[in-house]
Amino acid sequence: MKELLVLTALCVAVFAKKTFEGNQVLRITAKDEAQISLLKELSEQEHLELDFWREPIHESLPVDVHVPFHSLQDVRAFLGNNQIQYDVMIMDVQDLLDDEEREMVKNCSSPKSTDDFVYSAYHNLNEIDSFIDMLVAENGNLVSKIVIGRSYEKRSLNVLKFSTGANRPGIWIDTGIHSREWVTQASGTWFAKKIVKDYKRDPVLTDILNNYDIFLEIVTNPDGFAYTHNRDRMWRKTRKLNPGSRCVGVDPNRNWDAGFGGAGSSGKPCSQTYRGPRANSEREVKAIVDFVKSHGKLKAFVSIHSYSQMLLYPYGYTHTPAKDNDELNELAEKTVSALQSLYNTQYRFGSIITTIYQASGGTIDWTYNQGIKYSYTFELRDTGRYGFLLPANQIVPTAEETWLALMTIMKHTRKNPY
Repeated sequence: MKELLVLTALCVAVFAKKTFEGNQVLRITAKDEAQISLLKELSEQEHLELDFWREPIHESLPVDVHVPFHSLQDVRAFLGNNQIQYDVMIMDVQDLLDDEEREMVKNCSSPKSTDDFVYSAYHNLNEIDSFIDMLVAENGNLVSKIVIGRSYEKRSLNVLKFSTGANRPGIWIDTGIHSREWVTQASGTWFAKKIVKDYKRDPVLTDILNNYDIFLEIVTNPDGFAYTHNRDRMWRKTRKLNPGSRCVGVDPNRNWDAGFGGAGSSGKPCSQTYRGPRANSEREVKAIVDFVKSHGKLKAFVSIHSYSQMLLYPYGYTHTPAKDNDELNELAEKTVSALQSLYNTQYRFGSIITTIYQASGGTIDWTYNQGIKYSYTFELRDTGRYGFLLPANQIVPTAEETWLALMTIMKHTRKNPY
């Protein structure tokens, strides 16, 4: 029994964790702009402690909101009184979290190699860091670990570099910039193993790696990710203290110097989309900015999020189309077609501002403005049934189909030098 408790403690935090008993996730369907305005008013009622997983933007898009048990009656009354339709997507958030934790305990182990690592399970930061070190040790001729900086809480910002030669142009992939999007970090781990397995076996990947380096940051927001395991599974932002506010953290996907401070970001520290006091204020963001600038030859940049099943390209902060809009759109269409070919998972695609909403200070708008033409953001599975709480049995299928999409982007980058 004692050994079991020790093993459990290694894999999941068992004390002082925020619980969500009775909390529900509602999918709200607004019928017109007036109802969208009402939902925006609702979102500003801080005492309700609502967490909008998909924000009220336009009547063509569903609105998903995580409602604490103590606010359910008020929210339902508000929706009913205003004749706004809704469905319950998740009946009890804690039930899903309990299922998730049971799966993690069941798959908890101390693998001796990356072949033994359980890719179909969620893992905490220590386990992923150990995986990274094992992968490098096993594949020293192909893989190295670069520490591009330190987080606010002084954790290493680890990037895997897959390289077969010096002075190559590069392709960047990051996962987990929003810490609660666990399927992204899990997919990133799977991608890393896939690259070492397929090099010299898959002629297309081999050709890419013989001409380009691939950089992969699996845990882009390690402070937030650790916090999702130890304290609050639904944490999204960084963990930096905000002077003068009780609220912690900045949205690292609103902190980039591309339309910083504009629409689609918030100046309120308690908001999930709080942009921070200035562009690049977050160490996690500044480390990537410095890396991109110092490298100087990145040709593709892919930032991976969840959920919604979308592939997006610039711009998010302006209605002005990107100068490469036609090529980006054509490549996006091919990419989602490749993704769909495996499990028939359907994605929407387009520029951020035309496909979802205006969002300022985003990653790929900045990278595109730095001259990285093939800048894309993925929103992985699903479309809302589980949202950020995607069951672990969907990790590998998600990673497999996304890999086909990544290969499409990387192959196009290889064939279209600029």
